[in-house]
Amino acid sequence: MKTKLITREGYNLLKKELDFLWREERPEVTKKVTWAASLGDRSENADYQYNKKRLREIDRRVRYLTKCLEQLRIVDYGPQQDGKVFFGAWVEVENDDEDVKRFRIVG
Repeated sequence: MKTKLITREGYNLLKKELDFLWREERPEVTKKVTWAASLGDRSENADYQYNKKRLREIDRRVRYLTKCLEQLRIVDYGPQQDGKVFFGAWVEVENDDEDVKRFRIVG
């Protein structure tokens, strides 16, 4: 299996999303599900059904992110990479009109 590469910034974004879902959004939605369930008949309770569905979506994303983060290898910049194109490098391209475009190699 190929090693999946990611930039430090990309890894931090995924980690931040996982932390937000697990520590903030999931507990809030869980409270809403508990409250809606306490109202009684769940078959016609839109709050219960919607929040239960959202809870499943959050759990699915948390499982995906957890598994993904375990398999990724972070590629950091090193001075020995100056002047070379590699994963995570910023590359500038200039045309004949001296228009410069800057790209990042990420996949």
